This record gives sequence, C-alpha cells and structure tokens, in this order.
Amino acid sequence: MNTVRKWVGAVLAAAPLLAMAAPAKVMAPGGPGGGYDGAARIPLQVMQQTGIFTDGFQVTNRGGAGGTIGLAEFFRTSKGDDNAIMSIGAILVGAIITNKSPVTLDQATPLVRLTDDAGAIAVAANSPIKTIADAIQALKANPGGTAVAGGSIGGTDHVTAALLAKAVGLPPTKVNYLPYTSGAEVVTSLASGQAKIGISGISELKNFADQGRIRLIAVSSEKRLPGIDVPTLKESGFDVVIGNWRGIIGPPGMSQAGREMWLQRYAKLHATPEWKKTLADNGWDDAYLAGDDFAAFLEKEKARQAEVLKSVGLVK
Repeated sequence: MNTVRKWVGAVLAAAPLLAMAAPAKVMAPGGPGGGYDGAARIPLQVMQQTGIFTDGFQVTNRGGAGGTIGLAEFFRTSKGDDNAIMSIGAILVGAIITNKSPVTLDQATPLVRLTDDAGAIAVAANSPIKTIADAIQALKANPGGTAVAGGSIGGTDHVTAALLAKAVGLPPTKVNYLPYTSGAEVVTSLASGQAKIGISGISELKNFADQGRIRLIAVSSEKRLPGIDVPTLKESGFDVVIGNWRGIIGPPGMSQAGREMWLQRYAKLHATPEWKKTLADNGWDDAYLAGDDFAAFLEKEKARQAEVLKSVGLVK
C-alpha cells in the first residue's frame, strides 16, 4: 500500500513538469520577418538545434500599434500559461507610452533581454541621396515631401528620426513619418518611392542591402559595425546614438516553476557557441540580462523612454 501511495505521490509531483513538456505558444507582436518575429523565433530554433528545448513552438504574429495589440492579446489568451512567451523590445516600451496603452508591461513576467540591434538609415538603391548629409539636407529643405519610413509611432525608429531632426534644428513634429510593422515593409516603401528615407534595425535591413534592393547610408551605433562599411551618425556629425534591445516576457500569472524553466533554457542558450554564431550572423550585440536584473532594467527603461519622448515632442 505504501508503495502504491509513493508511486501516486511521485506521479502527482511530476504532473506540473509533464504539463510543461508541450509546444511553446509564442507571441511576436509584429509582422513576419520583422524584428519581433526574429527575436521570438530564432532563439527557439537554436534551442531546438542544440537540444535545449525540443517540444516545438507555434508563433503568432500580431502587429500594430508598436506591439501593444499583440501584448493585449497575449495577456488575454495566455494568463497563467507556463508554456507561453512573447518577444518585446524598446519599441514596445515607447509605444505603450505614446499610445497611452491600458495594457502595460507591469503585469508581465520579465524573463530575459537577449540582444541589442543598432539602427540603420537607408535609401532606395537608385536614390539621388548618397549620404546621410544629403538625406538631412533633403529633410530640411522639404520635410513634407521627404517621407521617412520606419517602425511604429513612438518606437526606436521614430525617435531616431526625431533626434536627427532636433540635431539639425528641424522641429521633430515636421517630419513626415510613415509607420510600418516590419523592416520588410520599410524596404517596400522605399522601393515604391513612397518614402525617401528608411529607418530600421540593421538586422532587418542588412539582407536587403546585400541583395542590392536598398543602400545603407548610416548606422546609429556608437562605433562602426563589423563587416558593414557604413559610417555612424556620430562620425557624420550628428550626435545620435540609439539601439533597439529585444527580449522575452512571460504572461501574467506565470508560475515560479515556469519562470525558472524558461530562465534555465535561455541561460543554456546564451552559453552555446551556436547562439554566439547566431548573434554574429544577424548583426546583433549580446545584451543578455536575466530575471530580476531584466525586471529592474525595464523599470529604468520606462523612465528613460518617457523622458526622451517628451524631449522630442512625441508625448506631452
């Protein structure tokens, strides 16, 4: 009898772990092929390759309003689900502020910050704009007719455009800014002539530049990026340095066991040579920060972004 009880007790104790051994439900709050999508999908692909997590995953793309639409759906459908995670980034933090979103990251379970992605400024391959100085001159001469394509309103790309405008004495509100849900859409806007200047993460634009579909004219990193022969904004005379970090959260009500499970998976991922190669292949900087440290960073990031958005006139 005691043996039976022990066996039943062991089965019941293992039940939560067995429940966790299921495909992950992953929310990417942006379009397929965009930065949110890559941040959600690629780490899990590397986990599969390295045997860290092999139960499979299903990505849902829900773009719009800088990621706040996806965030609201994630909270609504995944509360308390230990197998549900979502990619986030600096853009989402800004979008929550500018959209006055009733759904915020305060309810989320912070897991890890993974990468930092420098911004890039691009033009169409056949554009008469050859340098960032040409782009700024066109913007100052005819702000309405020199549309700038980028990510969501209030996101990193929009802030980059606003900081550039401010740096050359142009009111940020004068910039004709066209928001899109992915770098691929920014490229399409440039190719069609709808936009004259495009801003997105280097990881989203590099492949299109390599294919000859667009031309990169500047990057927003502190220093030049390895393997990319493009000047920084800073060295071009514009004191603007900005990047877009990306990370992962769990839903409201994720259990402590679920949180630890994901923290361990991402810690193992971060230690693999395969992940280091993935970072290099995508032009991502390693910005790993986990658990409570990531939660503390998020609090500081909210305050920092609110201050920047106010300074460039994007929020009051």
